[in-house]
Amino acid sequence: MSFQIPAYTPPDFSESPLSEAPLAHFEAVQQEGVAPENFHATTIYPEYFHLRPGQWKILEESRMDCVVVLEGDNHLEVKEFRRLKVGERVACGRKGEGEEGIFVHTNGFHVPQGSKEKFFFRRGVSRETSFSIDYDHLYQLLEHEKEKGCVLWVLGPALAFDHDARGAFVEIIERGFVHGLLAGNALAVHDVEGAFFQTALGQEIYSKRHTPLGHYKHLDTINRIRSVGSIEKAIREGILQQGIMHSLLKNQIPFCLAGSIRDDGPLPEVIPNVYDAQDSMRRLARRATTVIALATQLHTIATGNMLPSYQVMADGRVRPVYFYIVDMSEFATLKLGDRGSLSARSILTNVQDFVVTLNRGLKGWCGDG
Repeated sequence: MSFQIPAYTPPDFSESPLSEAPLAHFEAVQQEGVAPENFHATTIYPEYFHLRPGQWKILEESRMDCVVVLEGDNHLEVKEFRRLKVGERVACGRKGEGEEGIFVHTNGFHVPQGSKEKFFFRRGVSRETSFSIDYDHLYQLLEHEKEKGCVLWVLGPALAFDHDARGAFVEIIERGFVHGLLAGNALAVHDVEGAFFQTALGQEIYSKRHTPLGHYKHLDTINRIRSVGSIEKAIREGILQQGIMHSLLKNQIPFCLAGSIRDDGPLPEVIPNVYDAQDSMRRLARRATTVIALATQLHTIATGNMLPSYQVMADGRVRPVYFYIVDMSEFATLKLGDRGSLSARSILTNVQDFVVTLNRGLKGWCGDG
């Protein structure tokens, strides 16, 4: 059975109390980078603004904890505070049931009800939870998204530390299940180190043997790439011939390597300015229909904060954004929920095992193994 996107039910604005709701109120920015008092802060849910009598407009590219700017008479732009300019008109009002011309729609997608029992075991998700059905859902989802969606991966360096996981992810890229990637300097460094020396932080990625002067390997990797000028140039010149970064660039898949205060080097493709990196991440995040985050708590939370729970497609359809977080730490998955990413689904396992299992399952499910 092919994957079916859940139907979206929009609000009925012809019924009370929404039919009697006032128009949304907008106030001009008086100071650059500062929103007016009583500004409306965006959520992860679909939000509608009453712009003209009987006309409600949905936010098409939302992001949590931002403000809404009315451009012209009919275009709504979601902006970070730092982007606000004097004179721009910002939506004001902190009630989301239509009382102030703003409606936050929290139940547009049908979610099956859980158990009616007042008491039952294993309410939450833990490392003891069964995840077989989650993998089956992922196989179906990724097969659908390969042609009809945008799958964004958020990767920590642990993925590059294992020979089989690194190879499996390259296969996932090559078979079209990756449309964008967010990571930091470390993922790229250790992937390229794996290509040059078959090590990650000096440890062989297959045998786990420590190599002589192994602590130099990642620094030699950075130095070699910097001497060439970029990862892309190293590929063109035949210096870098395999790996995750090689596959991304060969297949022209966009990525963002966001810099960190702890970076070594960094590699030339790493974006050192935090706000430039945030802008680059958001350009990819705003296209995503499915996000899969693997073993990187800070990048995952950052991405989660950029994602709404929905996407408005080119034909006007509203569909959910799927968000998976894969980590060995229960704390990491709970932390994401605490930050407001209510749509996140967690799979608690070693990410190296996850990627290998996912790749094998996709081969069997999609019939191309």
